[in-house]
Amino acid sequence: MKGSNMNLLEHNLTRTVWIGATREIVFSYFTDNGRWANWWGAGSTIEAHAGGQMYIRYPNGTEVRGDVIDVTAPDRIVFTYGYVTGSPIAAGSSRVTISLREHKGGTMLELFHEFAEAPVRDQHIQGWRFQLSLFANVVLNGLHEPTATALVDAWHSAWAMTDEGARGMELQRIATPEVEFRDRYSTLRGYEDMMAHITASQRYMPGITLQRKGNVVHSQGHLLAGWAATGPDGKDPRAKIILMSGSNTYTLAADGRIESVVGFAG
Repeated sequence: MKGSNMNLLEHNLTRTVWIGATREIVFSYFTDNGRWANWWGAGSTIEAHAGGQMYIRYPNGTEVRGDVIDVTAPDRIVFTYGYVTGSPIAAGSSRVTISLREHKGGTMLELFHEFAEAPVRDQHIQGWRFQLSLFANVVLNGLHEPTATALVDAWHSAWAMTDEGARGMELQRIATPEVEFRDRYSTLRGYEDMMAHITASQRYMPGITLQRKGNVVHSQGHLLAGWAATGPDGKDPRAKIILMSGSNTYTLAADGRIESVVGFAG
């Protein structure tokens, strides 16, 4: 639907979702074919310029086509949307506007989809609820999964560093300035608090180290990882035994660093 017919799109839905990534990273999923396909499905493509073609191939084989109307990086993309089969709406017969704005250290995405008929609009409400949730996870998987395991291992290693200068540099590399750590024995915030706490733990629990147990699991900018604390065997000081085990949850900032950690032991 082009030209004056677009004025007949009297029904609409709006959906917003917050994503813990910068606008530039989020917007790249509307301009890069590989990332666009990671969201929608293999074979999906987009020509990210006015007059370009938008194509979606869902995993079940359903096809959607449209024309790109406007691209203003990293703020907004507008394209028409409809099904190749013509049901429930023909190709190009509805319009989608996706806008991005900075919000709370990440990006607030707003989707505005315009339709000619209310029943068709209603059929897409749950679809967009699912697709934007999926999109947020796709973006954050791309941002965090490649470094998640190394990040958790670096967090554990920092607790064993006795050189305060090196430890401070490592904390700055892997964690935000206001990083928080909470478990049964700790309520900490910021580098200074973390540094003092680690120094004390080394003093009162000498020889104890932390190691990751199993794989790191990621979802929506949060990590879940098991750990084990090992230390000297009281009967044989040369031997190491597991003294405690548990798991940590990590919340990650938009720049990929650790924002908070909550520990569970037992």
